[in-house]
Amino acid sequence: MDYKKTNAASSTITRNVTELSAEVGNAYESIMIMAKRSNQIAVELKTELNKKLQEFASFTDNLEEVFENREQIEISKYYERLPKPTLIAVEEFINGGVYYRNPANDNKTNK
Repeated sequence: MDYKKTNAASSTITRNVTELSAEVGNAYESIMIMAKRSNQIAVELKTELNKKLQEFASFTDNLEEVFENREQIEISKYYERLPKPTLIAVEEFINGGVYYRNPANDNKTNK
């Protein structure tokens, strides 16, 4: 997914927990689904950022010299301005963009 084009809010919004848990039926399960999706998004964003910053990595042994690269700073600022992974996950959950299943419930229906 392209997280740069998401319409998630960049700041925290108060949500009604009963509305969030209406689809799943359990508030705890709903929050865990969003938390796991948030972790997935955070890992994806971090690996993407690390790939872009690897281009600017210098492999010198001299620790005294610190190079500031303008493009590297701009990339870092851009990723800092993106909505947090938690907010993106909540927005996806509300819009129905998250696939989830509970193996415990699957076992009960199969018996």
